[in-house]
Amino acid sequence: MKQLKRVSRDLALALPFVAVGTSAFAWDYSTVTDGISFSTIATGVLAVAGLLAVVYAGIKGARIILGFLRS
Repeated sequence: MKQLKRVSRDLALALPFVAVGTSAFAWDYSTVTDGISFSTIATGVLAVAGLLAVVYAGIKGARIILGFLRS
């Protein structure tokens, strides 16, 4: 019973914040973020990730080849 009271109390405390978050008080950041393009950043991140993948694949391949030579 104590758990039920605590849950209902927590819900009662959270409802005003949910109501404010979903009401007309929502902020519109489109005017601020219209001038920002994340495509170049995404391209750079993908290029670095691809480079790391090639390096790790090369290291793994070298370990496999060295393993064949040792045996």
